[in-house]
Amino acid sequence: MTKGRLLYEGKAKKIFEILENSHQVLVEFKNSLTAFNAQKKGEFEGKGRLNCQISTLLFQTLAKNQISSHYQKTISDHEMIVDRVEIIPLEVVVRNVIAGSLAKKLGRSEGERLKAPLVEFYFKDDALGDPFVSDDQILAFEWATLQEIENLKAQALKINQILQKIFFEAGILLVDFKIEFGRRSNGEIILADEISPDCARLWDLKTQEKMDKDRFRRDLGKIDESYQTVYLRLKEVLHG
Repeated sequence: MTKGRLLYEGKAKKIFEILENSHQVLVEFKNSLTAFNAQKKGEFEGKGRLNCQISTLLFQTLAKNQISSHYQKTISDHEMIVDRVEIIPLEVVVRNVIAGSLAKKLGRSEGERLKAPLVEFYFKDDALGDPFVSDDQILAFEWATLQEIENLKAQALKINQILQKIFFEAGILLVDFKIEFGRRSNGEIILADEISPDCARLWDLKTQEKMDKDRFRRDLGKIDESYQTVYLRLKEVLHG
């Protein structure tokens, strides 16, 4: 496998072409940390490795539960090979517990459990602050069809059900998370991007201590220790 030119660099990952295979790309996880749409920046050594390893564990487990994703294989502690897809410009957020922007927007206390999971869509655009968008807005701007919107919701809820169980067994409450999807050349919509403490709120079941990027957002410290704990707990649950 020969790494080719850099195709894209985001806040947490770099995407490279693979010279021998135009249908796949190499994802390199970075050590950088960002918050508030990259207005706050930082990093810690090993962060890329941990996010790659956590995403690997979760992608592999979701595959065993009939969830298709772009993931193919992990080739180093911070690199993986994935299928090349057209990313749908929507962040799909699933909430199980009120926290973060939802708590602030509605004036509710963090930690209040929702009676049923809530699925929300946000338009992917850092310059605009990734604004919330309705189903009608998604249709109007042709980011997805009505059938695709329903598909995204159904997949997100199924993924949530699987992840909740995994994290619960690891002694972690899955408060909420953000995922992204992509289209294959045949139109099939599959899970893409990553699943890590960068894009999920994770609280210790017993202490309610935050174990995710909120530790960076809110200057709580021990960011690297929390990511490491998440990885070790998941590894114990999923691999023993």
